[in-house]
Amino acid sequence: MQGASGALSVTDRDWGGQMSTPKGSSPAGGDRKLRYQQVQELVLSIMAERDLRPGDRLPSTTELAEIADVSTISVRRALDELERAGRIHRHQGLGTFVAEPRIGADPTRPGELLQTLTDDQGRSPSVTTALITMSVGLPSTTIAAALGVDSGQPTWEIWRRRTIGAAGDRILERAVLPLSRVPSIDRDRLAAGESLYRFLQERYGLTDEYTEQAFEVDTPNSWESEQLELEPGELVVRIRGVSFDAAGQAFDCFEQCYRATKFTFYTAGQTRHRILGPSELSNWSVSPLTDPQQGAD
Repeated sequence: MQGASGALSVTDRDWGGQMSTPKGSSPAGGDRKLRYQQVQELVLSIMAERDLRPGDRLPSTTELAEIADVSTISVRRALDELERAGRIHRHQGLGTFVAEPRIGADPTRPGELLQTLTDDQGRSPSVTTALITMSVGLPSTTIAAALGVDSGQPTWEIWRRRTIGAAGDRILERAVLPLSRVPSIDRDRLAAGESLYRFLQERYGLTDEYTEQAFEVDTPNSWESEQLELEPGELVVRIRGVSFDAAGQAFDCFEQCYRATKFTFYTAGQTRHRILGPSELSNWSVSPLTDPQQGAD
């Protein structure tokens, strides 16, 4: 059915039915953009009108092409766009399915990670934590400058993997802490999944009064892809930041990697000095002084 707005609808139609080509349109190459957009609207209409839930199967590429009266090329492009937007996911040989809703993330909100996440119902999802490695090393000049320490002063480097909710979406998280401010860390507490930042508050009185962060869409390395269980070619949202205490002193350089299609990010502006420009993100590394201590995976 073709409405006045040009949107496609599937009301009172079977998936296998035919849909006539919009009046005045032709199969010319210049019309392909319009057609794939119409297929996107068709898929979203199917999801809404049939009240499909996450995990429910959508019509096949061939069925969608028949309904919309377009080529399978247009359908595949539409599905590519919807998958990039996080609305659907495809499994080779199984079909196309409605995706889980994205998790809302507000990284600028102070506190533990759990306090920065919300599901589609506005609730905080469950978060489980696995300690991957914990080691001591020498920071790059970039990290040393951000923390306000000399390059020769050692830092903790802690990698953790956070698993969110029943869907099992993952966040890869790194914390770099100067030993001058954090002389010791209770590894057993972290291995048991306890909060690093609760430990810092209880042991050293360190809380993030505010943070400065930089966001970028990035290609993960092979280790990051393995930890996040990414498909080939998937991108991540990488957040690098610095946490400051109430006195304005930095105590933590952190990095978080999110699967790009699984999260929606919210931020609130603050009037603060900027220390993380593009040039300050080029070398965000720590050189190990000891063998990393493996986590409890």
